[in-house]
Amino acid sequence: MTYDAAGGTVRESGDGREWRGWREATERALYGPEGFFLRPEGPAGHFRTSVHASPLFAAAVARLLVATAEELGTGEVDLVDVGAGRGELVAGVLAAVPAGLRVRAYAVERAARPAGLDPRVEWTGRLPEGVRGLLFANEWLDNVPVDVAEADGDGTVRYVEVRADGAERLGAPVGGADAAWLERWWPLAEPGARAEIGRPRDEAWAAAVGSLAAGRAVAVDYGHVRGARPPFGTLTGFRAGREVAPVPDGSGDLTSHVAMDACAAAAHARAPGVLTVQREELARLGVSGARPPLALASSDPAGYVRALAAAGEAAELTARGGLGDFLWLVHRVGGGAATAAG
Repeated sequence: MTYDAAGGTVRESGDGREWRGWREATERALYGPEGFFLRPEGPAGHFRTSVHASPLFAAAVARLLVATAEELGTGEVDLVDVGAGRGELVAGVLAAVPAGLRVRAYAVERAARPAGLDPRVEWTGRLPEGVRGLLFANEWLDNVPVDVAEADGDGTVRYVEVRADGAERLGAPVGGADAAWLERWWPLAEPGARAEIGRPRDEAWAAAVGSLAAGRAVAVDYGHVRGARPPFGTLTGFRAGREVAPVPDGSGDLTSHVAMDACAAAAHARAPGVLTVQREELARLGVSGARPPLALASSDPAGYVRALAAAGEAAELTARGGLGDFLWLVHRVGGGAATAAG
């Protein structure tokens, strides 16, 4: 086998099929001309996030936006939805914000602006600079493409290369900044052990936090921290509501859990970050899965049914083993030390 010292570059195998590192293959599959995230149905056609699970999530983010505005002492605040999908979250937040608070809303996404989106939302492919308010990234970092590494039989850590049909092989030894990242954040000691090299996500999150002049930056994602890394990585795919093998052909999502502690460290110089879990953050923001009192069923049957449905949605958002386990990474910029989001 021959190796390309650069890693991740396109090469041809003997049968004429291309091999790429997972970072390049994912970039093409998700964001290329016919990429998954540019498809007409959008991500919601294939998987459910907290945004799609219940409007309670957008309402909680709206309360966080209000709290941010109060901390900044302003009646006019910025909201930046990073990885906005088709604008579901930003639209939900604008609908839930109380009258009197003026919101400059930005949706950061590579796909085209969806029809019918609230005209107050500025649709952009780049982070706005000088933001004063709330930057919120819900399940964005897991779709920032990264390379995959694996320790071979001799313990040498190599890039994993992939074809468009999902077949894999080991490529060049990992070196340079990627090797340094692995050594610090996700060492691979045993043959067959795998890791996603999260350095591009660190850089993306540091840039996002750096776009704030004042306020809060919040990343919400499925993730892990050092000491609890999965031994064989987390790369997977989603298509039509089902988890499937990761195949970089543009027909489905490609995602892997985020090394959230590494992202926190990358943005620490701008503002220290705090890691918590979604069930705790949403509880602080008023989302409760508690059942309504049975007495309400007699006094207000329709209200009881509504309250019961909301409790069910809240329970899904805060469930252990599910959405409630998502990590929230919160940085406060220009407003003192970071604390939890609530």
